[in-house]
Amino acid sequence: MEILNEQVPAPADVGNALIGIRGGSELDLDLRLEAVHEGILVSGTATAQIAGECGRCLDSIEYDYEADIQELFYYEESEEFEDDDDVDQYWVIGDLIDIDPVLRSAVVTALPFQPVCREDCLGLCNECGINLNEDPEHHHEILDPRWAALAQLSDNVAEDAATNKTSDKREEK
Repeated sequence: MEILNEQVPAPADVGNALIGIRGGSELDLDLRLEAVHEGILVSGTATAQIAGECGRCLDSIEYDYEADIQELFYYEESEEFEDDDDVDQYWVIGDLIDIDPVLRSAVVTALPFQPVCREDCLGLCNECGINLNEDPEHHHEILDPRWAALAQLSDNVAEDAATNKTSDKREEK
């Protein structure tokens, strides 16, 4: 058994379009490597800084994430691996193992599909783009285009009524 406590640069492109590990940032590995009959069992944690932006308001999001890792790396000559195409197989090549795909799998599956800065984030105004978290009362008077002709007719009726009142007052004098 061997204990591995190291800080290494994080790989690039771990995440999705909105959120992921910042490439080159510090990645803390706290792993235990155990020799077992089939290969090397790697277990422990990897702590990475997650960075991205809110899917609603586009504000920055940053937090530390600790990924639990437990994976068996098979010896090349091992016959005891699962013969299933849906299961990822990891191998000991010479005396080396590549932890990168295991880390990617552990982190990417835990990342939110639509990250938010907070659960009650109001997002951006659809009309002008103002951050609604800063001005929750902000709104625009929007008329459904299907009702535009009716609104115009209502305006015409109101104008006619105002014109008639003015002419009625002139006739009374």
